[in-house]
Amino acid sequence: MSDYRAPLRDIRFNLEEVVDLAEVCTAIGNEDCDPEIVSAILEEAGRLCGEEIAPLNHSCDQAGAGFADRAVTAAPGLKGAYQHFIEGGWGGLSESPEFGGQGLPKVLSGSIQEMTQSANLAFSLCPMLSQGCIEAITLHASDEIKNTYLPKLVTGEWTGTMNLTEPQAGSDLAAIRTKAEPDGDGYRIFGQKIFITWGDHDMTDNIIHLVLARLPDAPAGVKGISLFVVPKYLVNEDGSLGERNDAYAASIEHKMGIHASPTCVMAFGDDEGAMGYLVGEPHNGLVYMFSMMNNARLGVGMQGVAISERAYQQAVEYAKERVQGMTVSGQGGIVKHPDVRRMLMTMRAATEASRSILYTAMAAVDEAHAGLDAEAKARANRRVALLTPVAKGWATEMSLEVTSLGVQVHGGMGFIEETGAAQHQRDARILPIYEGTTGIQAADLIGRKYLRDNGVAMTELLEDIKQDLEKAQQVVEIADITSAVAASLTRYQGLLEDIKSNGQDAIWVGSTATNFMMLSGYVWGAWLLMKSAAIAAPKQQQEPFYRNKVTTARVFCEQLLPRAEALALSMSYGAGAIMDIPEEEL
Repeated sequence: MSDYRAPLRDIRFNLEEVVDLAEVCTAIGNEDCDPEIVSAILEEAGRLCGEEIAPLNHSCDQAGAGFADRAVTAAPGLKGAYQHFIEGGWGGLSESPEFGGQGLPKVLSGSIQEMTQSANLAFSLCPMLSQGCIEAITLHASDEIKNTYLPKLVTGEWTGTMNLTEPQAGSDLAAIRTKAEPDGDGYRIFGQKIFITWGDHDMTDNIIHLVLARLPDAPAGVKGISLFVVPKYLVNEDGSLGERNDAYAASIEHKMGIHASPTCVMAFGDDEGAMGYLVGEPHNGLVYMFSMMNNARLGVGMQGVAISERAYQQAVEYAKERVQGMTVSGQGGIVKHPDVRRMLMTMRAATEASRSILYTAMAAVDEAHAGLDAEAKARANRRVALLTPVAKGWATEMSLEVTSLGVQVHGGMGFIEETGAAQHQRDARILPIYEGTTGIQAADLIGRKYLRDNGVAMTELLEDIKQDLEKAQQVVEIADITSAVAASLTRYQGLLEDIKSNGQDAIWVGSTATNFMMLSGYVWGAWLLMKSAAIAAPKQQQEPFYRNKVTTARVFCEQLLPRAEALALSMSYGAGAIMDIPEEEL
């Protein structure tokens, strides 16, 4: 079982060079966030994750969460680890100082998120959902609700959840049936939600549920959904905890992976009704919930980066130690075999590209939240909206490939649970599903973020890519990389025109959307690794880190970027024969 070592050097490189953290800090008005402070934060987070959280990953996966008498208990060890996590203030790094946060950039807290998720993916889901809950309440709730719940959520003393899905509704939120009946200053909530991550546990005194429900006069469809705060324990006026609310875990799911993360069926109002408090305006809950959803989508994309990094580290360690047969350069670890090296470098290149995309997206979130002029703010919001579906969809799909390769590198031992490689693949499998499946992300990208936007955000992104390409073309050492990126960009622009031409054909769009999303990930990943290589190439003689950044970018362009051309060819057929076999004959 390998240890986890935070990839601090690559994280710093992305923060300092790829997204220019200093500029982000200036934009959000936090100029105290200097390199020395950032370095100290990263080092301490790496220590906490490597020494305290990561060692629990395998044992907690084996033990899972406990459930009895409508109550969930965390896997052994997690409660203590969580207390250390909140004592360090890690959950509130980027939250408002008004409520106890530290006001640091989202992209910096995202890097801490990556480390925590690599260390223990199941554990990390708890603070990740809380951050989304904080986001929704901060943006949309009344001052009373903010003052009641945010201070404890920001410190991590309380945790938060998101309650959307119902058994009969799935991803179709228009079909939800949970109802909210007026009762004094609040509402009584009645209904059932499924797939609620960390819906109940014993790590904190209170859990704050954000619940979608319908008021008695609600119109049909998504326009009739409202959002409510439903605490596990009611909160008295003085901030102390009151009665137990009628919101309980009815059961926990038995899952393929993330066993230590309790995925709950939540029952609201089985007795007298769960007290809830309206967030914002009636019937506008879906808009509010998407604040939390978009936050969570970037968080899940970061999980894709994190589990890929953990799988890569373990595969490299195993390949160096495992001796089998004669290699091309004599006896030694299987890492000497060209095919094993191909797998390892594919894992590395995909992980580093995913990281760059996620950090770029999170830096755009900071820009959107900064005190910029209206035009700059709108541009930043468009950039976040465009990057999010690829950051979530592509990075998580790549994590499936990376963790699968990790098992393959281990050979037969990868299929044995004790090595831990299988757990990474099991844990990763949920990532392209929750917070919106890959198909949903793809439809969002091609439909809302490109066609409905009339290509405005995409045009802005391509302008930035071209500027970076022109700069990189001045670095002669990476001419092969810039040539590959330039060629892919030309094909990509032609493809965008094809999408516009076929945008009114719903079958064509639906059949090509996922290929377009994956293709975008390869092109954008190549762009950002090219940007990294252009920075690193002049420093190649200084130390191996910079030389390896260039090599990793080269591997991506040689081994992964060519997939974009194949995806473009598939898109040229549109629906092709996909819909030709009658439904009843499938």
